[in-house]
Amino acid sequence: MRPAVLAVYVTAMCMNGLDATIVNPALFRIAADLGVAPAAANPVEWAFLASVAAVMPVAGWLCDRYGAARVFLVSLAVFTAGSGLCALAWDLGSLVGFRVVQGAGGGVLTPAGLAMLFAAVPPEERMRLSKYVVVPTALAPALGPVLGGWLADAFSWRWAFLVNLPLGAAAVVAGLVVLPLSGGTTVRLVLRELLPVRQLAADQAFLRGTAAAALAAAGLMGMLFVFPLMYQDLLGASATEAGLVLFPEALGLLAAGFLVERSCARWGERRVIAVGLAGGAVLFALPALADLGPWPLRLLMFAVGLVLGQAVTAVQVTSFAGVGPELMGRAMTLFQSVRMLGGGLGVGLCALAIGLGYRAALLVSAALVAAALTARAGAHAVSETRHP
Repeated sequence: MRPAVLAVYVTAMCMNGLDATIVNPALFRIAADLGVAPAAANPVEWAFLASVAAVMPVAGWLCDRYGAARVFLVSLAVFTAGSGLCALAWDLGSLVGFRVVQGAGGGVLTPAGLAMLFAAVPPEERMRLSKYVVVPTALAPALGPVLGGWLADAFSWRWAFLVNLPLGAAAVVAGLVVLPLSGGTTVRLVLRELLPVRQLAADQAFLRGTAAAALAAAGLMGMLFVFPLMYQDLLGASATEAGLVLFPEALGLLAAGFLVERSCARWGERRVIAVGLAGGAVLFALPALADLGPWPLRLLMFAVGLVLGQAVTAVQVTSFAGVGPELMGRAMTLFQSVRMLGGGLGVGLCALAIGLGYRAALLVSAALVAAALTARAGAHAVSETRHP
């Protein structure tokens, strides 16, 4: 595969990954600038996540109809244009609406990009692509809180969106030159790749695992929404300081990616999931129950990423254990879509709880992670009933 094709893909995925976290530390500034209460800014985050989840299921049909490379470039252009519109927003309603546009581009961008890459290389070489996929999906979200906080403090929250414009424009122009835009994909994504709800509904372990992943995402995104607001509002910290406190959580996620295989081999997936989700719930509740300084909070955030990252990875692996190859692509689409919807739901629930105080909202995020543990325990019970 040509390096230029890979460069276009990585650039686009880095932009998409950044936008999952770059706005959180800037929400306090956004609320103040647009004249709303901090909690009222929550649609800025959940509108993006819900839009991503809503359009993701149609990506397969679009790639089949118009070609993965062409759909990838159009979605990248929509995402970039949505970023520019967000930077020009004049009130909360316009910003939320433009975030929906941005999310619509981002929701198609990831599956279309993967289809484009898979079409560009033979099957025996596709495993090598994983290391390139990890870079934008893990590193970019890790940099998002720090970059977003710094941009909000040094310039304006609008730069959290403007930063996408030069990268997106360059990637679109480069893509027009290097990507094969004619015809459909040779790794064919047909209409039947849309959500096979009827077939997957029979797999209770998959459904419960998907529910657990969605609840864990709800807790995590809810916490990432609440904590920067609390840190800035109650402690008078800057957006940069809030981002730096959150940053170790992403480092913990990176470490979890390297450790999860070894942990599961040593203790088993079930124990890794139970300890990780239970530990995540406890760690989410600690800032609500005790006053912690910056460094204890950084250590706590690292621990959150470390334990929760391993648990969620193990949930995904075990949830797909009974899914056959013929359903894998469609099952993954369902899994990721529901997980993104869960993240948006968590932001909304925690925003409602802020009316009772920031600490109450953090306890809601902890309860969502605890609910994920309950859902996954039900999946194990189903599995043991079927295979005594």
